[in-house]
Amino acid sequence: MTHDHDLVLRPTAAQTEAALNPPPGRNGGDLVVETLAGLGATTVFGLPGQHALGMFDALRRSDLRYIGLRVENNAGFAADAYGRVTGEAAPLLLSTGPGALTSLAALQEARAASAPVLAIGSQVPTAGLGGGRHGYLHELPDQAASFRGVVKSVHTVRTQSQIPSAIAEAWTSALTVPHGPVWVEIPQDVLLAQTPIPVVTGGDTFPEELPPRPELTAVAADLLTRAERPAIIAGGGVVRADASKKLRQLAERLQAPVVTTFGGKGAFPWTHPLSLQSWLEDRHTTDFLEDADVLLVVGSGLGELSSNYHTFQPRGRMIQIEADLGKLESNHPALGIHADARLALQALLETVGERTDPGAPERVRAVLDKVRDRIASQELTLEQDVLAAVREALPSGAPSFWDMTILAYWAWSAFDAKAPNTMHSAQGAGGLGYGFPAALGAAAADPTHPVLAVSGDGGALYSIAELATARQYDLNVTWLIVDDGGYGILREYMTDAFGAPTATELTRPDYVALAESFGVPGVRTTPQTLAADLAKALAAPGPSVVVLPAVLRMFAPTHLG
Repeated sequence: MTHDHDLVLRPTAAQTEAALNPPPGRNGGDLVVETLAGLGATTVFGLPGQHALGMFDALRRSDLRYIGLRVENNAGFAADAYGRVTGEAAPLLLSTGPGALTSLAALQEARAASAPVLAIGSQVPTAGLGGGRHGYLHELPDQAASFRGVVKSVHTVRTQSQIPSAIAEAWTSALTVPHGPVWVEIPQDVLLAQTPIPVVTGGDTFPEELPPRPELTAVAADLLTRAERPAIIAGGGVVRADASKKLRQLAERLQAPVVTTFGGKGAFPWTHPLSLQSWLEDRHTTDFLEDADVLLVVGSGLGELSSNYHTFQPRGRMIQIEADLGKLESNHPALGIHADARLALQALLETVGERTDPGAPERVRAVLDKVRDRIASQELTLEQDVLAAVREALPSGAPSFWDMTILAYWAWSAFDAKAPNTMHSAQGAGGLGYGFPAALGAAAADPTHPVLAVSGDGGALYSIAELATARQYDLNVTWLIVDDGGYGILREYMTDAFGAPTATELTRPDYVALAESFGVPGVRTTPQTLAADLAKALAAPGPSVVVLPAVLRMFAPTHLG
């Protein structure tokens, strides 16, 4: 019989010696960085502030690589992208009050996109906790309350001995599916005080898996096997779970057409005979999905964008596999399976029968032909040519990060991501300014590929300061700025709704000259020279900026009529 005490790991002689004689000059901040290193972190993002200086001082005594951005929200976007690309929890070090609050929009995006971010912020001194008004700089009555509706979990530290466990608990939370951002806050005096606590040498955590209930997958497998017109919607959960190969195996076994959501770009091969691609904002696709007698939705909550603005009304049986319990059956009744996409797809592969349906590829082609005809009737050659030029210039394995801009909205539907986990955007929360700082985070995660960022001029103005970051760390990011002199999509929306736009026009700088003032090469291009100019910039090491002056238009929506 095995007893719990038989499983205790006893320290080695070297660990005992280190514990009895910790190096001098350490403070609470050292406990933070030592815990992060013990958990496996190698890179941290952030921006220093007065209450957080203990953490930043400790960085110089650690082997962690620090990437400092110029705005906390941009640091959050960089950490978000690092988490998406690596699947690891990206540490984000912030200060109190304004510094912490400035990160909230980025953390909202990370939560919506299930990106693991471990945000660690400082707090006012311990005496100021508890809601009293002591007048400390940056003081809030309840700083943690600002984060509770945004992140997965909140962890407040009050003593140095709590630091390793609190950070490890937060790390586990961030990496338990669905992944997401978490918030840890530590008072200034706890970070600054000298510590007698031994060096943190361990920190393995084991995020819980989320397997499906077997009785539910048995029912789902039976429904799919007996279906006459099955179809699949693949969302971002497939990409996050690294389940694209299993999705393809299941689709081919069932001969089920697959459409990917905008967050699930690349989850299914674009040119596969069963691929409906990503044309979710199209009535032809919506009609096809509504006609399915069994619809499998994997890793998507079928929110506004994935449901053609809630006009999608399925008529058949729906099976929904979703790791986020809050999304399960939140928009449509279904056989809800609360599970990680990879584990659920594996369970279905083990139990589902094989279908033969030689007409499925033909039905897919018919839908895509209708979509192409609809777009072709709107005389949008410029927009399609620009998107094609971007695809031509971008190496197939290189990641791209798209801001909320008209070219990105085209890309959601019409861009071939080539591979899973390579195309990312801020469509989860929908905030401006994501593209460039996120691309910097991805370049920090993997310097072996060039990284593309795409912004409009409105979104670019959110991130100009990060040209200094790109230059300082020589990050391999090419930034395409489509300059139309304003908030282009809002200009369209307002003109359509009210007959004229208001507050959408912008006085903007010379982006090429501005980039060059940071020491970043810049070039002004045209739709005709875009592919060549972009390819050249992507091939050159270090950061670069390509500016395309152009007014692009969106294709007509199908959810209004």
